[in-house]
Amino acid sequence: MNVRWEEHGWERIAPGVGRRRLPGWDATVGLVVGEDAVLLFDTGSTLREGAEIRAQAQALCGRRVTHIALSHAHFDHVLGTAAFSGARVYGAVGLRELLLRERESVLASAVRHGVPAPEAASAVDALVVPRHPVTGEWTLDLGGRQVLLANVGPGHSGHDLVLFVPGGREVVFCGDLVEESGEPQAGDDAVPARWPAALDRLLALGGEDAVYVPGHGAVVDAAFVRAQRDALAARFG
Repeated sequence: MNVRWEEHGWERIAPGVGRRRLPGWDATVGLVVGEDAVLLFDTGSTLREGAEIRAQAQALCGRRVTHIALSHAHFDHVLGTAAFSGARVYGAVGLRELLLRERESVLASAVRHGVPAPEAASAVDALVVPRHPVTGEWTLDLGGRQVLLANVGPGHSGHDLVLFVPGGREVVFCGDLVEESGEPQAGDDAVPARWPAALDRLLALGGEDAVYVPGHGAVVDAAFVRAQRDALAARFG
């Protein structure tokens, strides 16, 4: 695929693999293109943002997003999902039930962080929740390439899912288990005592030479993830 990702505001990480850092909260969305299917990792913070991502993905790939993986339940990663009609949505086991149960909390968080109340309410009203729960690991065949979804949490939240993309330059989309543009955030739904173990599993999955894509910030290496793991262990005991 001879497409310049940067022309569409995306960062190309490996062949057929890229990401965009969204404005506002610097949340990352990832895109993996196969011969038969297209996987999006996280969907943005509003329906408007989701629709913009959908249009950009269409321009990059020449076809629609067919699969979505949600890293966790926070508003800046899930509220654009309804913009992708017909996509198969994956999440860590329990994420579906959490989103259905905590709609008002997701709405309140979005508004508290600056999403206009009507826009946040529209996204929450239309929210599409995962129908494909990942308990351990789930391999997806996108046509000519396979990717792995892994439920490595809890840690940053109670339901942390990561995406491993094999290749000459292996890529791991970490969600907010890893953050580069600020300190890792531990909200009320974090499980700090288990966060270091989640990062151990993430490192075992990706290995020393992989590129690690944080939920917020620039791409990092295994040494950065390990240092953040050690800092979290020291911080939370």
